[in-house]
Amino acid sequence: MLTGRDAERAAIAALLGAARGGTGGALVVRGVAGSGKSTLLADALAAAPDTTVLRTCGVESESPLAFAALQRLLWPLRSRVDALPSPQQAALRAALGEAEGEGDRFLAFLGTLSLLSDAAEQRPVLAVVDDAHWLDDASAAALLFAARRLQAERVALLFAARDADARTFDADDLPTVELGGLTGEAAGAVLAAHAPAGVDPAVRDQLVAATGGNPLALRELSGALTGDQLAGRTPLPARLPLTGGVERAFLDRHRRLTGPAQRLLLVAATDDTGRLAVVLDAAGRLDAGDEALDEIERTGLLRVDGDAVALHHPLVRSAVYRAASSTQRRAAHRALADVLGGDPDRRAWHLAAAVDRPDDEVVAALDAVAERAAARGGHEAAAAAWARAAELSGSGEARGRRLYLAASSAWLGAQPSRAAALATAAAADVAEPLLRARLLTLQGTIEWNTRSLDDGYDHVVHAAQVAAGVDVALARQLAMLAASLAAFGARSPRQFDPAALAPPPAPDALPRVRAASALLHGFRAAARQDWGTAADRFRDAFALTDADPLDDHVLQPNLGVAAMLVDDDERGLRLHAEQLTAARRAGALSMVEHALTRGAQFQIATGAWTQAAGAAAEALPLTAGTGHPGLTALPTAQLAVLAALRGDDAADRHLAEAAAIREAHPIGLSDLVVVDLVRWARGLRAGQPASALHHLEQISSPGLRRTAAIDRLETAVRAGRPDLARAWLDELDAFATGTGAPSARAAVEHGRALLAGDGAAAEEHFRRALAAHGRSLRLPDRARTHLALGEHLRRARRRVDAREHLRAALALFDDLGAAPWAERAAQELRASGETARRRDVSTATELTPQERQVAALVRQGLSNRDAAARLFVSPRTVDFHLRNVFGKLAVTSRAELTALPIDL
Repeated sequence: MLTGRDAERAAIAALLGAARGGTGGALVVRGVAGSGKSTLLADALAAAPDTTVLRTCGVESESPLAFAALQRLLWPLRSRVDALPSPQQAALRAALGEAEGEGDRFLAFLGTLSLLSDAAEQRPVLAVVDDAHWLDDASAAALLFAARRLQAERVALLFAARDADARTFDADDLPTVELGGLTGEAAGAVLAAHAPAGVDPAVRDQLVAATGGNPLALRELSGALTGDQLAGRTPLPARLPLTGGVERAFLDRHRRLTGPAQRLLLVAATDDTGRLAVVLDAAGRLDAGDEALDEIERTGLLRVDGDAVALHHPLVRSAVYRAASSTQRRAAHRALADVLGGDPDRRAWHLAAAVDRPDDEVVAALDAVAERAAARGGHEAAAAAWARAAELSGSGEARGRRLYLAASSAWLGAQPSRAAALATAAAADVAEPLLRARLLTLQGTIEWNTRSLDDGYDHVVHAAQVAAGVDVALARQLAMLAASLAAFGARSPRQFDPAALAPPPAPDALPRVRAASALLHGFRAAARQDWGTAADRFRDAFALTDADPLDDHVLQPNLGVAAMLVDDDERGLRLHAEQLTAARRAGALSMVEHALTRGAQFQIATGAWTQAAGAAAEALPLTAGTGHPGLTALPTAQLAVLAALRGDDAADRHLAEAAAIREAHPIGLSDLVVVDLVRWARGLRAGQPASALHHLEQISSPGLRRTAAIDRLETAVRAGRPDLARAWLDELDAFATGTGAPSARAAVEHGRALLAGDGAAAEEHFRRALAAHGRSLRLPDRARTHLALGEHLRRARRRVDAREHLRAALALFDDLGAAPWAERAAQELRASGETARRRDVSTATELTPQERQVAALVRQGLSNRDAAARLFVSPRTVDFHLRNVFGKLAVTSRAELTALPIDL
């Protein structure tokens, strides 16, 4: 019976109505145990006869089994898996245990979304997930990935999750309804179900106060109290039957059972298959048979439907299991393990729960579980299996190795705190040098990504020193990595010379080996600001890899880092575009995020602001999907800077979001960039030169100091701080001289012009800046110099000469969408005596970031299905955005879109 839930039912009806209309979505129903979540879900199912219904639930004892709940949900759609793109098909089959091989978890997640979207082409899909707080981690991650990407699909995802439990369902970004307690007539209706004589209002209110209006508690009380007590004719007992909580009512019934019935009920509470044959076979080993089953069924604690067995309520499971002694629980687990020979994963976990001391047989079974889970992309389950195997391994190297494997899997499964704890535990038992080097590298990776750059660097330095005596190739790789981190300012108390660990390779060594050596020496030079040497060494590395680009997950990103360190914009844009293309093809979500956000830094500098905004907007849900919410700070800060550059008030919202992310989550290495982007954006938003300078002078990373150089120099001069401008110019000049970077040389000449005042020297420096800009891709800086020179000439009353530069500045600012600067250039042009003619901006600028991404991929010849795979969305979502693109650009076909002369 469902009473008092009109608002919640309306929210679910709205979700289903939107899905039927082609706008998919998700909703989380939250409440304490017994608040009626399952009843509400059943009501939703009854109200959706026109939908394809998929169901699953989380099971406490099943939570270590990777993708177990997802397998149940997608089982009715298994015949559709063959229609998925091959990479998704292979990954999803591996995840669900239907095929051997390595499975990429994010491709499996995307396959889940594609499968739901494909099924919804026939009729709307309602996927219901009960007890979501007990979902295995891999299933939860897959379903949340899909829920966050439901846009144009006829799919509704409905979750129910318990509050205040040992486990939580982390989905705060999804729409949520909270089930509170019932009061008044709604509470009375629940109580009246077992009270033919009626319920006195005063008694009703007393019971509501005692239970908080919990529907299950009220229902159990209505059956435990007499009709006279409910009608108010006799007083309520001084101690209500539920004083110890709702579970107490179930436990009281359990304790009235005979011994065999109690043992069978414990087996049912311990089981996670839901199959009657399994429960009966296991219970038979504990001398409990059909008579015990009949006895339990008569109490209502358990029900049988064909070959399926289900407990009356999840609280029955927890009450019975927790009330049993440890010896009784181990016996139930052992009985279940004995009858689950055909299900090795479940058998292994029951075996693990049945022992209380080291056991080689159980350890071997858990090792196999972990290996299977890792191959399927179920890294959380692999971590749990290896961690339990380590507990049962005693002490020594074997225990340390399993803890290392558990830590590695936890890191891959987006559990950084657990990974760090497991790695720390492993360190006490790992002595073998090669394994110790890998463990230290893992610890360093966790540290610099989530906590401290210096601590992460120290771990990598230590790892390189340990590896030096046992694995030259690994030592070289770690030495290069350490040098790269040092170039970003990382420091360690250890005495460390990466060049000593990685002597120069032979002249005939592989190009990747020589390129890595060149990068190492370039990073070392950059760390000591020897920019000439750094640029030379980086050019050597680029030359070795340009002709034959490498598919190397360590070397390739570090080539991008090198390009960033010396402001090689052309190469940085190309390297990250290549990385993005390769990552999209492979479905490597984390590398897609990396390529998008790092490439956006170059796009911001060069004025590809629309592309940068699209990259940051795409990266936001991808970073959230990795399970590391702190990573969302970087694209959020990038959006803040882009909005500030364009004079968009959305900058303030993005700045607030970035601050909230930094406060709530560890960020690690990218925090250096995030903080400086925030400072730049705040400087741009500040109204007065002094307040702007307060933010801009705090920018600490050399790369962003150079990208924001003209803002910093002009603000310092306007704020009356030429001393600061001169100091910054010295730093810029040293960099420009060492690297030959034309963008830096242009900024130097622009700054010198500002300090020269209104004389002829200023004009000469501005013209030198423009000459350098001609060799640079940084269009925003070029526009600023045109504007500054035009203003200088107009103040000198050379209005005709000024117009050429003001027109150039206005055109560039219009193209960039830099509204405040365009208006300033237009005002200057009017002051020079010429009417400012604003250029018509292409209608392509009206496209949203996702529409722009879809259009770009379609123009490359990709099908909707292939474009969807690259963007980690469904084909229907791509079709939706493509139709919007056609409408906005006034085209009717892919051929017309491809032929349009626009820059996406």
